[in-house]
Amino acid sequence: MKRHHENERMKRNYLAFLKDAKGRDEASIDAVAQSLDEFDAYSRYRDFRRFHIEQARGYKARLLDAKNERTGRPLAAATIKSRLSHLKAFFEWLAQEPGYRRSVKAADAAYFNPAEKLARVASARRFKPFPTLAQVEMVLRSLPAVTEIEMRDRALIAFTILTGARDGAIVTLRLKHVDVSAALVHQDGRDVDTKLSKSFTSWFFPLDEFIEGIVVEWIAFLRKRGFGPSDPIFPKTRVIADPESGFRVAGLDRAPWANAGPMRAIFKRSFEAVSLPYFHPHLFRKTIMQVAYDRKLDLEALKAWSQNLGHEDIVTTVSSYGTISPERQRELVRNRLSAAEIGGDLKRLLQLALAKVDGPPQSA
Repeated sequence: MKRHHENERMKRNYLAFLKDAKGRDEASIDAVAQSLDEFDAYSRYRDFRRFHIEQARGYKARLLDAKNERTGRPLAAATIKSRLSHLKAFFEWLAQEPGYRRSVKAADAAYFNPAEKLARVASARRFKPFPTLAQVEMVLRSLPAVTEIEMRDRALIAFTILTGARDGAIVTLRLKHVDVSAALVHQDGRDVDTKLSKSFTSWFFPLDEFIEGIVVEWIAFLRKRGFGPSDPIFPKTRVIADPESGFRVAGLDRAPWANAGPMRAIFKRSFEAVSLPYFHPHLFRKTIMQVAYDRKLDLEALKAWSQNLGHEDIVTTVSSYGTISPERQRELVRNRLSAAEIGGDLKRLLQLALAKVDGPPQSA
């Protein structure tokens, strides 16, 4: 059906509002745009000024019945919650716009709220397996490092675990941002694709000399090759035309990767080569936190590791990356005490509970 021109105008205005007034990044804005377009199509491009709460109810039911196009499974609760929150925020904004204030009520946007059960499922934190430091080192030791492409791929994995940097930041880092003599990385939000364009300095985590040596060796190789301060630390693969095969790899280019896709492909290939599941780069931040736990760092040191990951609040680090595996949770909760000690503790707790219920003796 033909799109409604006023709807398109208001959607553009809202997306501009998110970018210029709210400071949202392109990825977030794209997700909102997709949600608005899907709802608009569901409503058969009905004028937003004719919005009715039954549209919100119907759309929620539609999402619950929808299937993921790639897997064929029902949409994840987090996906449904995200799309509904996009629409709720849009109609709350629309209710304040000239020409819509009389027809669209801010209170009506509340009908996009998901059911409480779905919201709880969507926001529940689930344990995601991550590689151990030993597994990462095993991958690094298994990787060949003969060609410059192989050297880059190995150094890429080593640098990720050594710094805990996000993949988007890593693929935009330049040589000028890394000082191997001081073991530090300047994550400058003006040049590096950090989260929320934040700028901060981080140091190599003290993990293993073997891992750090790979990174130091790689930086030295790039400089020997004539790479300068503005060249990427992880340049993309150079592909040239070949009369026989069509195209062939011809070493390294001077340009960076356009996104983190090639980096994730390298990780996938490298882990699967040693019969390990694919662990995407972001999970290395969990590995680093597990090392912190294993070393039993005190609060000050843990705060320093948190800042090294780019977090201002240590709670963010612990809640996002400090999740303990169920096996380790069981060990810490149950295996620290003997069966007799646990039984004794339970008996004492029971006695305290009974005393609390009975209360002090009543006076005559």
